[in-house]
Amino acid sequence: MKTMRVIAGEYRRRRLVAPSGMETRPTSDRLRETLFNVLAPSLAGASFLDLYAGSGANGIEALSRGAARVVFVEQAAPAVAAIRTNLATLRASSGFSVEARAVATWLRSAALRAGDGFDVIFLDPPYDRAGEYAMTLGLLGGAAHALLAPGAVVVAEHRRVRHGGEILASNYGSLNRTRVLDQGDAALSFFKVVAQDAS
Repeated sequence: MKTMRVIAGEYRRRRLVAPSGMETRPTSDRLRETLFNVLAPSLAGASFLDLYAGSGANGIEALSRGAARVVFVEQAAPAVAAIRTNLATLRASSGFSVEARAVATWLRSAALRAGDGFDVIFLDPPYDRAGEYAMTLGLLGGAAHALLAPGAVVVAEHRRVRHGGEILASNYGSLNRTRVLDQGDAALSFFKVVAQDAS
């Protein structure tokens, strides 16, 4: 098992575990700190969706920093076990749910019964499933757009292109890429809903 830590907030410096192997690729502490420094102003009371949640470190970081609701979506059984272990170790008892399902299946199902949307959606598919980016971002910018709250931000973690990473499009349906942050061999692409022309 690999270990990492919660960066800030209620669970600051608490240790988390993640299954070994490349199927689950934990976001590095440094990259997670960069991500949450950007997101910090919008986290208090927010709804956070952690897709391909892996160990749950990003969703847990959001909980630690004041998110009101976090949904972890992860299909791999070892990763789901790690999420549940981490939440139990932290004694987190409310404000979250763990969905042990494929991301596409969950998105399509959740969109049909969408209530309040998510303020922040984070996705980080495994390296060997690069096609998941286009599929997931396409759903969020199309058939599953009801899951986005007004002003929502969608963040995709991926390898930098110069390190053999995924080439993400500038637009996926109603989603428009607004920013890219590079760090080491990883990158974060930020997307928001394109404003509709009132005319």
